[in-house]
Amino acid sequence: MKASPMSSDYQAPEFLLELLEAKSPSGAETQAQAVFDKYVQPSADVYLKDTIGNRIAILNPESETSALFAGHLDELGLQINYIDENGFLYFKTLGGHDRVVISGRRVLIQTRNGIIKGVTGKRAVHLMDSKEREKVPQIHEMWIDIAAKDRADAQSRVQVGDVATYDHEFAFLNGSVATARAFDNKGGSYIVGETLRRLSKEKDQLQAKIISVGNAQEEVGVRGATISSYNAKPTFAVAVDVGHATDHPDCDKRKFGEFKLGKGPIITRGPNINPIVFKKLIEAAEANGIPYQLEGDPRPTGTDARAIQVAGAGVATGLISLPLRYMHTPSEVVDLQDVEHCIQLLVAFSKSLKAGENGNW
Repeated sequence: MKASPMSSDYQAPEFLLELLEAKSPSGAETQAQAVFDKYVQPSADVYLKDTIGNRIAILNPESETSALFAGHLDELGLQINYIDENGFLYFKTLGGHDRVVISGRRVLIQTRNGIIKGVTGKRAVHLMDSKEREKVPQIHEMWIDIAAKDRADAQSRVQVGDVATYDHEFAFLNGSVATARAFDNKGGSYIVGETLRRLSKEKDQLQAKIISVGNAQEEVGVRGATISSYNAKPTFAVAVDVGHATDHPDCDKRKFGEFKLGKGPIITRGPNINPIVFKKLIEAAEANGIPYQLEGDPRPTGTDARAIQVAGAGVATGLISLPLRYMHTPSEVVDLQDVEHCIQLLVAFSKSLKAGENGNW
């Protein structure tokens, strides 16, 4: 643990901070992989990598009953797809961006020669007529400015296919509430990795095999989870992602439910969720005094859980979500107390699993 930016009284874990600092757009997760390797591999009995870039850490590999915990390592990003004659870089998006917040941002481009700084641009409001001002620019109407003299200058520094992330770093806002570029889903990958680290010190209390996975490429179609869950063939699984905190203005709770920062993990129920796993999560939370919130989702969720549930012959799957404001923007907001409660819940759930159990109902 170490003191963190803009905080005088709350400590953030170094593991989490390093994940948040890592720049890891979908398909370019190298920096986040290195952090997961550093902190999780030493605690694992078995540690694996695969062709899509997943990181798989295992405790008690010989146990027949198993639980997989999945958090994804990737984040939103931009990918250069065209450089014009004046050296401006055009891009496509990795993951689902809100076009309203793209322009006017500082970005960091990962190139063969290291990080290149740039700024996302569009035509200034002063140069638009009244109708144009009402429109949100299309992706191809924005660009990245690296102050290049011309195309040749830009191409000497940046290649088509290079990826970029917003230059927005971690900071505390008040108490344990913090903001960062990519709590979605560095928060989830930290939670599953830290859960395994803690359980490694209490293996005598475990009857199940524990598999904590930092998945790749969730933001472009839960691709890493499709592979890791198929290969792991777990008995049980819990996906860990972020969920929408609705405790802010302009959010109709009749449509989106009521979820607050600082009130604990969001536990989901619905067709994507195995009822036995749901029941075990609730029992673990209540037996250990862990606060939680309930979400009803009548569809396959927009998380790794939707791939895990139908992997192979099927997996008894649950989902817990970290309450988060302003999802898929450069300044997402969470309460780190909720992060800690998610870890405590997974630890308690793991210890509750008994040899021979399954999710058939």
